[in-house]
Amino acid sequence: MIASEILDYYREGNEEHRLTSSVGRLERIRTLEILDRLLPAPPSRVLDVGGGTGVYAIPLASRGYRVHLIDPVPLHVARARTLSEEANTTLESAAIADARSLGLPDAMFDAVLLFGPLYHLTDRGSRIDALVEARRVLVPGGLLLSAYISRFASMCDGILRGRLQDPAFAAIVARDLTEGIHQNPTGRPEWFTTAYFHRPDEIRPEIEAAGFRFENLIAVEGPVWTNQDLDAWLDDAILRERLLQALRRVQTEPSLIGASAHLICSARREE
Repeated sequence: MIASEILDYYREGNEEHRLTSSVGRLERIRTLEILDRLLPAPPSRVLDVGGGTGVYAIPLASRGYRVHLIDPVPLHVARARTLSEEANTTLESAAIADARSLGLPDAMFDAVLLFGPLYHLTDRGSRIDALVEARRVLVPGGLLLSAYISRFASMCDGILRGRLQDPAFAAIVARDLTEGIHQNPTGRPEWFTTAYFHRPDEIRPEIEAAGFRFENLIAVEGPVWTNQDLDAWLDDAILRERLLQALRRVQTEPSLIGASAHLICSARREE
């Protein structure tokens, strides 16, 4: 079962707009760039688990991929269907399900995206269950791309936005840094909901415990997400490309990778 506070958080509908400006906009640009580079060519079959309102599923479908979307939040699935119709882009399916029990046949997909589920499974065993289920529905040699929130994200965000000045937020950050379990007893939605924040060195062991062959760990936003004028940079074609080029150069640098708010792991189901 998904924790009730997590479902309540996403029922508010904030996720659909989170990736349209500032740090979220950078996250979306970089994630699409990583997908373009790593996914097999269309019309490959892609399963987007925790795909929300289709922020990645719909662009991928428009590029010729056969995309199935899974999400545990009914609002997200309904909006994904509506938005795909408005974009005149067909998703193969959009269904409500849990990442640990997909209800789909074995070896059905060439690639699986886990861009969200592993944030909200605070127990390691549950995260590995979700990874094993992703492995089950992949073809031999199929690609897994899984996303993580960095252990240090709330601290950096607290400094960027001044939230660390608030004793209540500082207490949340202290637990994040110590245990990795982010809990927000205040109910303030801007402080997120229950989640697990990974140390970079925790990711490969979890991937391998689920039977995958680890390939790489990629920083999505890198250290530049703390730029307080990101939209201006992203609006300027020259500055945007300069920023993205810098990120590409350091995206796998071990000494910097934990400074990124989000990380993406690439892995393969063994042949």
